[in-house]
Amino acid sequence: MKRPIERLPAATSSATRAFALATSLLYACAAPAASWTASWQASPQPVWAEDFLFPSNVPAELHDQTVRQLARISLGGTRVRIVLANTYGRRPIRIGRATLAKPGSERAAVATGSLHDVTFDGRRTATIAPGATLLSDPVAMPVAALSQVLVSLYLPAATPMETFHWDGRQTGWIVAGEQTQSHALQLDAADSQSTTARLLLTGILVETEAATRTLVTLGDSITDGASASLDRNSRWPDFLAERLAPHGVAVVNAGISGARLLSDGMGASALARLDRDVLAQPGASSMVVMLGINDIAWPGTAFARNAAPPTLEALIAGYRQLIERAHNRGIRVVGATLTPFEGALPGTPLSDYYHPAKEALRRQVNEWIRHAGAFDAVIDFDAALRDPEQPSRLAARYDSGDHLHPSDEGNRAMAAAVDLDVLLDEVPDGLPAEPRADSVTK
Repeated sequence: MKRPIERLPAATSSATRAFALATSLLYACAAPAASWTASWQASPQPVWAEDFLFPSNVPAELHDQTVRQLARISLGGTRVRIVLANTYGRRPIRIGRATLAKPGSERAAVATGSLHDVTFDGRRTATIAPGATLLSDPVAMPVAALSQVLVSLYLPAATPMETFHWDGRQTGWIVAGEQTQSHALQLDAADSQSTTARLLLTGILVETEAATRTLVTLGDSITDGASASLDRNSRWPDFLAERLAPHGVAVVNAGISGARLLSDGMGASALARLDRDVLAQPGASSMVVMLGINDIAWPGTAFARNAAPPTLEALIAGYRQLIERAHNRGIRVVGATLTPFEGALPGTPLSDYYHPAKEALRRQVNEWIRHAGAFDAVIDFDAALRDPEQPSRLAARYDSGDHLHPSDEGNRAMAAAVDLDVLLDEVPDGLPAEPRADSVTK
């Protein structure tokens, strides 16, 4: 027998975490029987100058080269579309050819019989205007949930790399010439190279036969997966996607390493990119917000040596803006508490990232997230990852080693902290349930 959804206070408990995800996913009106749904995402960032603290890991320019990238989607579908972006480019980008395929057994290889041309308004070539995105035509290639796809892009003209996603946590390849249809790339060639950044590819949509919903995770490097194992899909949104895929819920990652709530940094602020990265995602019905630790910790470091720290009031005002703007689009907003960071980034130019005053502000923010009732629901990642004996530190088993970013095990624990019992009871067949009047907590 299904358990009813009960009204619960925004408090720190497993029941609250259960309620958090359940109510966020059941809030919006039911989707049509068949629709296009965001199944994968990489939020665009501007490529920074060579003197920035971190290397960009991308060439300054590509010319007569093919880029092949691998991405794991969250939900499957009968047809696929890709989204390319020239968000921060100052010149048009010419796409000479694009293909979509399923990966073969060898690295960067295409599975036999899976290669498909990607067209744009019926043409194999296309141009992405400065600041614009480009949506492909549908490709009739059925894909399974949690499966990987290969996207190959040929750039015939000199193309400055001005838009990317820095920390893709997935190896991609750049090779000479037009190789979009090559079943295997010559990766040992002198002119081939690899990168863990995402180039131009910012989204993958799937057409589903049944009603689906998309959960967007809006965050910083912890959500982006900064310390997740390379090529292992071990970010916390990845693990959450594995839990939700059998129930017809997509998870797309709108994390950006170095992201902040109020200010630009290694990408646009959350307030500036909300429309693009969340509200515009097809099928988006809810989002999880885990942002603020960089706002708190960057001031006084090499990132922002002379910047004043934000006030609690300024952070609260930023959260409220996100909430209200999402609510205006019918999207539920789940707040996530900020995880511990004492001792963060030792032996690096950012070893002053932590300070007791910053820790005090983190705790104030978390108390507001838990108890103010501003968010529709709350997930307490702080409680899930902290050391019970030293609550200002990550538990050792969940620490990647830099005392800021969770390990793979920590990421798995974050996904596990979202209790799906209520959701699964309400959605036994994997189809979204109708929202209920008592499913809103304030």
